[in-house]
Amino acid sequence: MCPLEKVASCQITFTPIVSDNYMDDVKKILDIIKSSGLENSVGVLSTFVRGEKSKVLKLITDIYENMDNITKFSMDIKISNICGCGQ
Repeated sequence: MCPLEKVASCQITFTPIVSDNYMDDVKKILDIIKSSGLENSVGVLSTFVRGEKSKVLKLITDIYENMDNITKFSMDIKISNICGCGQ
C-alpha cells in the first residue's frame, strides 16, 4: 500500500453529548467506519483507521454529515501522514 498511494493513519474518538441513545449512536459510527473499507481497529476509547489519505478524510466528513442531525457530539481526531510501514 505505501509505495502506490499516500497513506494516513487516524485515531477517532466520537463522544455523543446530547443523545436519545448513545449506544445506538456509537454503533452507527462503527458501521460507517466498517463500511468505509479502511483498515480499522476498534479500541475501548477510540478507533484506529488507516488507508489512502483521501478515503480517511472522506470518512471523517461522512461521520460528521451522518451524525450532524442525529446527536450533538464531540469528535477528537488525531491524524498522521506516517503510516508506520517502513517508508
